[in-house]
Amino acid sequence: MTSIIEKGMMKKWFGLLGLLVFTASIATAQVTYERIRGAAQEPQNWLTYSGSYAGWRYSTLDQISASNASALSLQWAFQVGDLGQFETTPLAVDGVLYGTGQNNRAFAIDARTGRAIWRYQRNLPDKLQPCCGMVNRGFAILGNKLFLATLDAHVIALDTKTGNVLWDVTAADYHQAYTFTVAPLAVKNEVIVGVSGGEYGVRGFIDAYDAETGKRVWRFNTIPGPGEPGHQTWPGDSWKTGGAPAWITGSYDPELNLIYWPTGNPSPSNYGGDRNGDNLYSNSMLALDADSGKLKWYFQFTPHDLYDYDATQIPVLLDTEWYGKQRKLLVLANRNGFVYVLDRTNGEFLSAKPFGRVTWAKGIGADGKPIVNTALETKEGGNLVCPGALGMTNWYAPSYSPNMKLLYVATSTECDVFTSSPQQYRTGHDFLGSVYVPDPVERPKGALQALNPLTGEQKWEFKYFSAPNGGALSTAGNVVFAGDSDGNFIALDARSGKDLWHVQLGAAIYSTAMTYEVDGKQYVVLPAGSALFAFALAKP
Repeated sequence: MTSIIEKGMMKKWFGLLGLLVFTASIATAQVTYERIRGAAQEPQNWLTYSGSYAGWRYSTLDQISASNASALSLQWAFQVGDLGQFETTPLAVDGVLYGTGQNNRAFAIDARTGRAIWRYQRNLPDKLQPCCGMVNRGFAILGNKLFLATLDAHVIALDTKTGNVLWDVTAADYHQAYTFTVAPLAVKNEVIVGVSGGEYGVRGFIDAYDAETGKRVWRFNTIPGPGEPGHQTWPGDSWKTGGAPAWITGSYDPELNLIYWPTGNPSPSNYGGDRNGDNLYSNSMLALDADSGKLKWYFQFTPHDLYDYDATQIPVLLDTEWYGKQRKLLVLANRNGFVYVLDRTNGEFLSAKPFGRVTWAKGIGADGKPIVNTALETKEGGNLVCPGALGMTNWYAPSYSPNMKLLYVATSTECDVFTSSPQQYRTGHDFLGSVYVPDPVERPKGALQALNPLTGEQKWEFKYFSAPNGGALSTAGNVVFAGDSDGNFIALDARSGKDLWHVQLGAAIYSTAMTYEVDGKQYVVLPAGSALFAFALAKP
């Protein structure tokens, strides 16, 4: 007769054997550029930050639908083991989730159960200067490598099977407040990253690294140096500390071979007296040749920004009809309060419409430039400006549903009182030139808006109690998943905005959901607090 102890040991060994077999199978999961390019053909996976190169954050999975979303239930929760804002979007590859956590933790877990396969923790220097928390938004994957851009301004490659470091390169000097929080973008054999640190007077850049060796292939400086086009928009030496970071993941058009990467605010962010001019290429959309990094075109949304209106929002690429002509479009719901439509072949301005209360500009001219309300320019006494510094929307992802032909955008009503004064630059110290505080009278609120991306017209609005920090995911089941700052994870009807289901996760949500399928079961995953939560239908 087998003893209880022997049975326990046998169970342990069988469990270990199962884990070893499962771990060994990871080595066969090679993610090629062709797989990422054809992500729509394998909706069971989630192969890049936005789900596809087009930036839609949309899935053709429909097991979870508007008719049954009320039956969603928690399947598992994975504790990342650290505190702070948990902003990752995990990748799902053939039954494995790969994600990043606070303080450059990382992990691979079984997508069925949430069981850890491996964990990684970077040894970070004691003194770092990240603007907005020790955060990271996720991996890129190519071949058998995962790519992580780190808080101490390195780019590293990890083995998908073990989490071991395969290469590690220094991109910039963290002592000068250069840092990375971005989820990289894998294109062909390159890994694309954009730097953070605009609040500390860095000179922004976008880099491409060889995925196999880690060798830097090209760099595009988002502030032009002497002799380069646009340098004249920075007087004196202001270009050296001008900011224009590139801290959110761009999109990519394989047919045009163009990477579309948005840039952030000039520095100091809210005082412009020492940087008179448009301050190129801050607050812009850059179209870069994927092979060379050469600038093909740019469009600047907020020239000479005084209100911290980073354009670091996800560009959404649409191929659709525009006034009777088929066009390749780029749509951006901008932090400055306008939804822009551009021709992404050449950067031609087509349209800009407000999607909330805007006072800093009286409108957008026919040339795409804002008609600035000069009466509200920042000064020592302060002015109330809408939207506030955190924007009408922010970095959290929008979603586009081709079923509904709607763009889902998390929005805020916050307006801020801006004051402004000169500030001397000091290496590694904040470089803001202002103080801004929320409207002392009206409490800011939030909403998820469903917009016609071509006209800016609102189809519906689901109101939040507070301004949001999380984005949206839409699916072919005609469900939109969203999370609010009060810890509510919500499933909405994509057509009407009706609340189909919600659950309280116990912590503010600073990310956006993703979805995948394994063993015939669709899961929806979202980070909150220090945990990754997975939901599915109780009986699919």
